[in-house]
Amino acid sequence: MTAAPPGARSISEILDQARARLDRLGPLATAAAIRDGAILIDIRPAAQRAEHGEIPGALIIERNVLEWRLDPRSDARLPFANSYDLAVIITCQEGYTSSLAAAALQDLGLHRATDLAGGFKAWREAGLPTLD
Repeated sequence: MTAAPPGARSISEILDQARARLDRLGPLATAAAIRDGAILIDIRPAAQRAEHGEIPGALIIERNVLEWRLDPRSDARLPFANSYDLAVIITCQEGYTSSLAAAALQDLGLHRATDLAGGFKAWREAGLPTLD
């Protein structure tokens, strides 16, 4: 292995820095936030959703287009994504990619963006409803 270039950070460091900015929610707190109007967004690819299941009512926006769909300044944004005060909770399978995605949304100015700690797996383990 060669030495990392100056300024390079490991993925563990990047993840830790992203999570330090987030008010991550567990499954029960996520369910409560959804009842209060937050939007749950599942960023997993179709194959992963087909294999493991889905959370009823979650909006599917795959990771590769997430920022374009939620940036209020983007020509490709979804109609509801017109406010920087949008309460969005991102989920992935186990809560790693979702942390990075939520931090990227915060970088866009969506200051309430966060993620589901433990992802879909934690949701299912908490006994919350899923679609198989």
